[in-house]
Amino acid sequence: MMIHEITALAGKYKQRKRVGRGRASGVGKTSGRGHKGAGSRSGFSARHQFEGGQMPFFRRMSKRGFTNVNFTVPFWTVNLRDLLDHPEFAKGGEVTKERLAETGLIRGDDRAVKILGDLGNHEKVGVKFSVKVERVTDSARKHITDAGGSVEEIGTRRDIVRGVDRNSDDRAPKNLGKKLKRTSPGSKKKK
Repeated sequence: MMIHEITALAGKYKQRKRVGRGRASGVGKTSGRGHKGAGSRSGFSARHQFEGGQMPFFRRMSKRGFTNVNFTVPFWTVNLRDLLDHPEFAKGGEVTKERLAETGLIRGDDRAVKILGDLGNHEKVGVKFSVKVERVTDSARKHITDAGGSVEEIGTRRDIVRGVDRNSDDRAPKNLGKKLKRTSPGSKKKK
């Protein structure tokens, strides 16, 4: 008889390991758990990447490859309640990035502005706003237009690249896969 003839049945009748049944079980007094420590206690569980407290291998590896974090669009956010509570906007008027920066509702005009629709303690917008910023949420747009105001969304650079018209009902991107052609000042054609 050769070894390759018995391998099919070799592991068929293997006895199961009897854990925690003393020295007679063949695993020993500690039942394969070693001596002391968290692993020897009942109810112990560890994350599969846990390495005893040292820095795990996946965190020691260098970070490479692509990340979308460079392409995020940071916004200054302003709620409608902030506009209604501010003395400069109490009687309505034009709401632009420059005016918001002047009044101190945003820290500067280096980011895009998004108007949110939280009214706070106010029941409705009782004044007319003429809003011209990059983004306005649907709830804010409804509150402003219901009060007789107007909303014009300029859109961010990303919206322009993707061909999104923020002021229409259909805001689906029109030119996916196309990039905005950046022209340097010296490359403009002279007429």
